[in-house]
Amino acid sequence: MELLITYDVATDTPEGQRRLRRVAQACESFGQRVQKSVFECSVTEMDKERFVARVLKCIDEDEDSLRIYRLSEPRRRNLEVYGLDHYVDFKKPLVA
Repeated sequence: MELLITYDVATDTPEGQRRLRRVAQACESFGQRVQKSVFECSVTEMDKERFVARVLKCIDEDEDSLRIYRLSEPRRRNLEVYGLDHYVDFKKPLVA
């Protein structure tokens, strides 16, 4: 499944800054950063559950926000990019 992950972590305290780093690291483990706090992920249902469990351990649900949008597939047909596009298709070989 193709997902769009976004988060907003309150960073006005040192604890918030640590949470932000942990959430960003979790997102980087599961997907590709497309903007500062926006990631595109191609994952299985099990991977999604692992990701959600990992991030929920990091955030403070009273101060932070995590949003997960399921993208219509095929994603490329439903996506318009203007400007720089850093998309990497992880289903294709990374080395040619």
